[in-house]
Order: sequence, then structure tokens, then C-alpha cells
Amino acid sequence: MNTKNNRRKRASMQKFEQVLVELLQTKELSQISVSDICKRAGLNRSTFYANYVDIYGLADAIREKLEAQVAELYKDEVMQGFNSNNYLILFQHIAQNQIFYRTYFKLGYDEKYKILRYDYNLAKKHLDNRFIEYHMEFFKSGLTRIIQLWLQDGCKETPEEMFEIVKSEYRGREIFAEQS
Repeated sequence: MNTKNNRRKRASMQKFEQVLVELLQTKELSQISVSDICKRAGLNRSTFYANYVDIYGLADAIREKLEAQVAELYKDEVMQGFNSNNYLILFQHIAQNQIFYRTYFKLGYDEKYKILRYDYNLAKKHLDNRFIEYHMEFFKSGLTRIIQLWLQDGCKETPEEMFEIVKSEYRGREIFAEQS
């Protein structure tokens, strides 16, 4: 493969993603056209369609990138088969990538896809294998909403403060490892 062309393709894709994220800060996805994106990116429509089927394909590429980054945060834990429930890592990532998380939620991906993982086995242990589905939904929905509120407010609290808020909701349960 031609390295120069691969580099150019990656740069074009990155530019399209950046432009879509910027446009989504002021418009809804349905109000944005491929022409808008290409014009603002300074790239041709043929370049866009060489990389994406449509605007939704571009939005999905952004989602996949963010989900891959979040998965990478917890890769070691997954590979070693444990869950530290260290949401501080997640809050730090959100603080550093606010615009991408805002975009993720604006596109409604939190409803269909989940960046938040839930440790089913740990819940079975701590909840005596009862009502786990309800607890999972309560936890995921609550954490998702806390993240959304934090983002809406410009992430004024530190990631450490946000982690303390989540931990305080689970006092008395041993689901959080001791972390500082």
C-alpha cells in the first residue's frame, strides 16, 4: 500500500470527523449535509464518499472511535478478568474529551450503544443474585445522567469530585476498590 495515500486518507477522515463534531455543536445531524461538511473541510464530495456511505456512516465512525478509546481505558482489567470500578479513569477521559462526549450524547448513541459497562458477576455477588436487571438499569441510567449533567455544566467539578459523588451513592457496598 502507498503510505503517502494512507496518510492522506487518514488526514481526510480526521478532518471530516472534526468538521462534523464542530457542526454538531450548533446544528442537529439532520440539518447538516455532506456538502456542508465538504465545504468546511475543504475536501471533495468524492473523498467523502470514498470513506463513508453517508453522513450517518461518518457519525458512526466518530462513535466507534470514542467507544474504542473508552474500551482501551479498561483493557488491562478486561484482559485480567477483574473490575476495579475505577470510574475516575472514565471521568478523566471525559474531562479531556468533552466535545466528543457531548457529540456522543447529542447523537443519542447512549440509548443504542453503551460506553458504560456493567459487571454482571459482581452485581450477582453483592445483590444475592436478585433483581440484577433492575439494578443494572438504575446504575447505568444514573451514571449516564450524571455524566450528561456534568458535561452540560462544562465539567466544572474535577474528575476526582465526580468519582466521589458516584462512590457516595454506593457507600456500604464493596463494589469500589480503594482508590485515591
